[in-house]
Amino acid sequence: MLEIVVPEASLFDNSTSEFINIKEQKLQLEHSLISIAKWESKWKKPYLENKQQTMEEFQDYVKCMTITQKVDPNVYRCITADNYRAIVDYMEDSMTATWFPNRDNGKRPGKKEVLTAEVIYYLMSSYGIPYEPCQKWHFNRLMTLIRVCEAKETPPKKMGRREALAQQQALNAMRRRQYHSKG
Repeated sequence: MLEIVVPEASLFDNSTSEFINIKEQKLQLEHSLISIAKWESKWKKPYLENKQQTMEEFQDYVKCMTITQKVDPNVYRCITADNYRAIVDYMEDSMTATWFPNRDNGKRPGKKEVLTAEVIYYLMSSYGIPYEPCQKWHFNRLMTLIRVCEAKETPPKKMGRREALAQQQALNAMRRRQYHSKG
């Protein structure tokens, strides 16, 4: 969970030609599957595939992430650049000590499927991951768990003949250097 403090500010309302005073507000935010599902239900497009979000879309996602109750909607218009930076840093944090070898560069090989909240819920059910409490986890932590399930379920890839020969040659060369041998 991330806590940010949105400072007090004054906004001008064009429709009433009046200033609106916004009080300082502490927001608690969670980047979770629930937040993504809320956003996708409103915008009708996949959140994870939407790389170029408009400011309105990002602001709305922050609303979907908010777990603080009874927040004045105008508070979201007062979020500072530092607040946005903190939100983005929080969203990009892996929230786990688990890591994967860089063989696949973090991409799911051979899977061109668009990832939506429903697809993630499907993956959770297919791997037996309980919706409660996992749908409330930080999203990156949930995706790491799904990747671990995929890795454990997928049998190791067999080495091709060339790859096996190259590995054997590399091992032989290393042993020759190690034992100062000519083979």
